[in-house]
Formats: sequence, C-alpha cells, structure tokens
Amino acid sequence: MFRPTASDIATGLITGIHARSAPTPTTPDRPDPLTALERAVLPALQRQPCAVSFSGGLDSSLVLAVAARVARRVGLPDPVPVTWRFTDAPGAEESTRQDQVIRALGLRSQWQILRAHDDLDLVGPIATRLLHRHGVLYPANLHLHLPILDLAAEGSLLTGFGGDQVLSGWRPPLPRRLRSGVARFRRAVGMARRQQVSTTLNWLQPPVARHLRRELHALRRSEPFRLGDRIDWHLRRREVRISRDAFAAVAADHRVALTQPLLDAGFLQALTAHCGHRRNATRFDLLAEIARDALPTVVTAPRGKARFNEVFLREPTMRFIRQWPGTDVDPDIIDVPALRSLWSRGAVVPRQSLLIQQLWLAANPPPVPSVPAGSTTTPDRGSPHERTADHPPGGPGSGRLATDWPGDRRAGHRRRGLLRTRPLRCAALGTPGDRYAGE
Repeated sequence: MFRPTASDIATGLITGIHARSAPTPTTPDRPDPLTALERAVLPALQRQPCAVSFSGGLDSSLVLAVAARVARRVGLPDPVPVTWRFTDAPGAEESTRQDQVIRALGLRSQWQILRAHDDLDLVGPIATRLLHRHGVLYPANLHLHLPILDLAAEGSLLTGFGGDQVLSGWRPPLPRRLRSGVARFRRAVGMARRQQVSTTLNWLQPPVARHLRRELHALRRSEPFRLGDRIDWHLRRREVRISRDAFAAVAADHRVALTQPLLDAGFLQALTAHCGHRRNATRFDLLAEIARDALPTVVTAPRGKARFNEVFLREPTMRFIRQWPGTDVDPDIIDVPALRSLWSRGAVVPRQSLLIQQLWLAANPPPVPSVPAGSTTTPDRGSPHERTADHPPGGPGSGRLATDWPGDRRAGHRRRGLLRTRPLRCAALGTPGDRYAGE
C-alpha cells in the first residue's frame, strides 16, 4: 500500500505524477458511458449486502441511480444507500437534495442514515480507531467510511470517488468572451495568488513553503485541457493513487469488495471514446451525456458543493492542538513557534489534518501486543507486503516526522505497530436503525 510521505503529512500537499503505464486493453465492443457504468456496478450488486456511500452530491447520486437501475433490471436486491447527517455543520447540509434523490429512486425503505456530532472529528473515536489499526492514511477523512464498511461487512461498497478528477478536474471552463483576457488576468493576479499560497502554508519553514508553492503551481499548470488526456493525467497523480490504495486496504480489512465505478477502466474507456476529444467540458454537460435521459433529472441537476470542515475540525481536534507542546515534528520542515502560535488561537486549516493525526498518534501510540513468556514469536508490526516507495521514515506509529526534503540526510526513527482490534459493529442491514422515516 502506498502511504503519504513525511513531507506529505507535514504540508498536507501530495504532488507528483507517476509515469505512464502500459495501455489498458480495449474491449471489442464500444459501449456508451452509461452502459459501461452499469457493467462496472454489477459485480458489487451480486455480492450482498451492497451498500452505497451516498452524500447527495452529484457523483454518489449518479452511482446510486445506476446501481438501482441495474439491480431492478436483473432482479437483484436494491442497493442500500448509507448517508451521514451532521449536527452543527451547516456547510455540510445536503438533506434536501438527499431526500429528493432517494424519493426519485424509490429507495426510502433501504436508506440507512448515520448521525454524527464529534464522532467524525480528525482525532475523534472513529478516526482514532483507524489510526491505531492502520496508521496515518490519506485522505485524512477516510475514517468516515468505517461505519459504512461495518454495515457492508462480507458484502460490497460502491462509492462516487473519482468524480472530482474524471468529471471535473481543476481547470474551470471560462466563458468564451473572457478567454482572450486570460493572460492579462493571470498576470494581474499572479502576485496575489503567490501571496495567498504562501499564507496558507505559514506553518512551514520558508524554503519548504517556496518549494511546495512551485510544485503546486507546476502541477496545476500541467493539467491537460482535453478530457481524454485529463482523465489519464489525474489517474497518474500520486494523490489519487495513494487515496485508492488506502481505501482498498481499509475495505479489504473489513472483508468488503470495494468498487469505485467512476474509476472503472471500462467506463473510462467509454467516456474517452465518446467525449475524450472535448475541451473545457463542464461536469454538468458530461453528466447529462452519461445519463442520456435514462435517469431521473434530480440525479444530475446542478447543485453546490458541500463543505465538511465543520465535520472534521471539532472540539477533540481543537483541544488537542491547543495543548500540543511543540514536539514530534521535524523543525527543518515545520516552523514550530509559528505553528504553536496558530494552534494556541485555534487557527487550524484542512491542510494540517494529516499532521494533526500524526501528532496525535505519536502522543497516543497503539499498545504493543504482549508476547507470552518463553515464546519466540515476534509481535506483528505490519504487513510485509506494504510498499515503501512512498513510505519513508515517519510512517504509521512513528514518534517523529522525518524529513525527505533534498539535501537533508538525517534518518528519522521508524516504528510501526498495528493494533488488531475488533471492528465496531453498527446496526445490521435490514433493521430500522436510523433510517429515513418516510413513506
């Protein structure tokens, strides 16, 4: 499994592009994107229970709608949408859209709703369960899927992961009348952008912040314009590969078959064949072409993007950062006085999420399994099959972040420990639980 490096954790930025691999063999037929997406979800539907991580956003709504359509066509049980609802997090409020999609798809009786207050905090009870079991993984909010995986144990899980990369990308389409002035606009705001990025990395040492700023700007400028090239480019990004690896490992630990249909090779081939030549295609245009009027309009209707900072940065995180003594970091990467000053005021940004989790893990390491007297067995320290190319010193369970910046030859202490814990079990599928209390 690829893991974030020490610099990834300290900076909250995962840059870099993997080299192109051998092209995936194309299928003899040329299905349209919707047909290819239906084929991608079918294996998950055949492994029951089949849960769908459903937030009400465009990507999860599309996956849920396609899964329900296929299940009914072939006579399989409906997929089970599982949704989080949050208290005191207005930016993450999507209940109205969720209700509309579920009603349009006729899935009210299957719908499972989970509710959270501080439960999903970066160092809350669910996140720390994952940290003690797997160490620090990317993305930092991966733990929100643990209760969903518990519900789907021995079955399958469908998610909408990949939509932000495949269907959206980073380059927002510009109105035609503005494109001629793009160069002038970029020159005018260039200095402001550099200052903004520098400010958002103000817990790092200045040379590190400058290095990251250059890498981030170069990465964003390298995103292709054509859809087909953009899809290939995003799939080769380290950030995407690390995320996919982590999610797959956690799902396998729950004996759940994870399927991410929007990253399925067959779907991506079909989407590229039909739309790959297009430039500046909007997410809504692509979704309309995929749906082809075969799905309810509410599924692909334009909507805003929810914001989840209020879900993950709550009282447990605030309490921890205020009490942080300034230890267990590499001072060549982290400006310790600056970070302590920020955190003492409760000033925390999402890019610090991995760093917060790493520091919490250093302060609260998992207990080392005891060895019976006279035994020659070595306690389990982790799977020997974990990849280490993206896992230098400072990995899961380490007490210190070791730098991997060019020119720094110091090696940090590496200590890995996995706690074999019994998974938390949610209410079994098929029980009322906290379902939608609708018709």
